[in-house]
Amino acid sequence: MDKKEFIKLVNAKLKLIRIENDLSQDKMSEIIGLSKKTLIEIEKGRSTLTWAGAVCIATLFEHSEIIQMTFGGDVNEVIKTIAFKHYNNSFPKTLGGKVWWRQIKELNGYSIQQNILSQHYRILDKENSRICSSFELDEIEKRFTEMIKSLH
Repeated sequence: MDKKEFIKLVNAKLKLIRIENDLSQDKMSEIIGLSKKTLIEIEKGRSTLTWAGAVCIATLFEHSEIIQMTFGGDVNEVIKTIAFKHYNNSFPKTLGGKVWWRQIKELNGYSIQQNILSQHYRILDKENSRICSSFELDEIEKRFTEMIKSLH
């Protein structure tokens, strides 16, 4: 998938996402920062979102069933994979959670931590590089378990 395909999919699902979230065209256009006229044109297939607009919608509505069924779960991974296709997309090394993080779980050098301010979770590898992050502890624990199993 590339940026054009991603935008096309979000364009096609925009009205369904709006309806799924019980939003009027006025409210949806306010949330995503488009004029109502532009929103209507996109919903009718006469105009298109930009990459930034499609990413905005997919990110704001990442827990939408429409988004999840369109992109297979974690849309942010899809976005990052597309955006960083030709770049090094490894996350920078962290400080290991010494300041803003509380340790939740550690096994085989990998750890789950929770940010004390935002409350989101992350998994760090043995070198304190972030592997993934989420506000959903269930998702993080599932990924953590899969990673630990794959090491054996």
